[in-house]
Amino acid sequence: MTKTALVTGAACGIGRACALALADAGFDIALVDLREVEMAATARDIEARGVRTLTFQADVSDFARAHAVVDQIIATWRRLDVLLNNAGAPSPKPIIEISEAEFDRAISVNLKSCFNYIHAAAPIMLGQDTGGRIISISSINALSGGVTSAVSKHAYAAAKAGILGLTRSLAKELGPNVSVNAICPGIIATDLLRDLIGQREAELTAGIAMGRLGKPEDVASIVRYLAVEAHMFMTGQHFVVDGFQWSC
Repeated sequence: MTKTALVTGAACGIGRACALALADAGFDIALVDLREVEMAATARDIEARGVRTLTFQADVSDFARAHAVVDQIIATWRRLDVLLNNAGAPSPKPIIEISEAEFDRAISVNLKSCFNYIHAAAPIMLGQDTGGRIISISSINALSGGVTSAVSKHAYAAAKAGILGLTRSLAKELGPNVSVNAICPGIIATDLLRDLIGQREAELTAGIAMGRLGKPEDVASIVRYLAVEAHMFMTGQHFVVDGFQWSC
């Protein structure tokens, strides 16, 4: 029996690395992203590993679209074993500059998206004898609130903190057959973030005990463990992947 995984924000960066890691573990992968060209390239790389893909262009803040995506996965593959909520977007404006629409968008893309896809996937997983595993990408900003030098500020931090509350609550609702966990990455050197980091890389690295920025594969290795490990006695937890970022 081939297991299946749904990865949002799968075209690039952390999402791409996680999708490839799950493909290496033998999962068929459904990819969701707005960026069709990049998503198609990731799908080709996954298929080269000998597993199947489905691709969906979608705005993750759209509730109805999330349900349509999951319905199509079930119609095609008849099961959904892992959901990775990875899609997100930065929100750099401080409180005195941000508009209501910009704040709402930050919450919709970073937090409501997780609700949307869990709402669609949870009934499927609960109906399977094997249950399922849900993993959501939060941020260390959820724990620290971010700092004044952080790229994203209060709206992003609030949304990512909301993921941790959602994770803890749903672990109780969906257990014991469905595990729900979150990952809090620190500064990860994705192509998107690389432009925002710019000339500050040395400054940021100086505040990380491991002496480097994170890589998408650092997050993907934890995702793979949470998705694959048979003896996994953890739910309702968050896992910090930041190289011990004590200052920035």
